[in-house]
Amino acid sequence: MDSLKGSILEFLESTPKRSFVLYPIVVIVFELLIHDGHLNFVIWGVPLLIWGYGQYRLMRGYRGRLGGGGPGLQAQPDHIVDTGPYAYTRNPMYLGHLIFMTGLAITFQSWLALIILLVNIPWFHKRVLGDEVKLEKRFGAEYVAYKARVKRWIPYVV
Repeated sequence: MDSLKGSILEFLESTPKRSFVLYPIVVIVFELLIHDGHLNFVIWGVPLLIWGYGQYRLMRGYRGRLGGGGPGLQAQPDHIVDTGPYAYTRNPMYLGHLIFMTGLAITFQSWLALIILLVNIPWFHKRVLGDEVKLEKRFGAEYVAYKARVKRWIPYVV
């Protein structure tokens, strides 16, 4: 029983597993339950699902190849990655999660998915702020200069 509990907790601690597996399952089940077995489905939300997940996966590989470290900051990178998409936004992987969640809310016209998105926006922002502290300690002035020239979330905006 403890092994099962540990596996469940480990699964829930994984941000990608929550975003790309758990949240869609919960939203679909919830929507099926409240709509008597029928799903609202808006096709134009699907590109956001594909874009968000694809961006996360591609950026994970890109950052891993160029910067080293793990997908999160449990294993910190060896180098700052400031090329490709990282030249425009410091957090394209986290942004991929949020794009996916936006697609989830639109695709299933789901208030629950919208709530999940709205809860995750400040959670990711807080996580980014913590990551920035770690990266600034690790890379010093080089990371401070990167922060000064590249926006945190949306290129040229914020």
